[in-house]
Amino acid sequence: TALIETGSRMDEVIFEEFKGTGNSEIVLDRKLADKRTWPAIDIGKSGTRKEELLVDKAILSKMWVLRRILMPMGSSDSIEFLVDKLKQTKSNAEFFDSMNQ
Repeated sequence: TALIETGSRMDEVIFEEFKGTGNSEIVLDRKLADKRTWPAIDIGKSGTRKEELLVDKAILSKMWVLRRILMPMGSSDSIEFLVDKLKQTKSNAEFFDSMNQ
């Protein structure tokens, strides 16, 4: 876990040093948290390296389509849209299957 935008130059230096070594980066959005939107994750700036090794190709292609849909929305609209769609399904598999419809 790294805290940034604290005003501390040392925090920034440490973050930049370790940034390239992580496998996953989850960027939290203070504006979403202030609006009480949970999870307060900036989807566009968050991601996992080597995701092609973690999920099969069919799901991976749907993930990329989903990102292309979410990116133009902005962080607030995209997380609200995604959470709403996820609430309509019981599992990740069902969610991705629903993308075929």
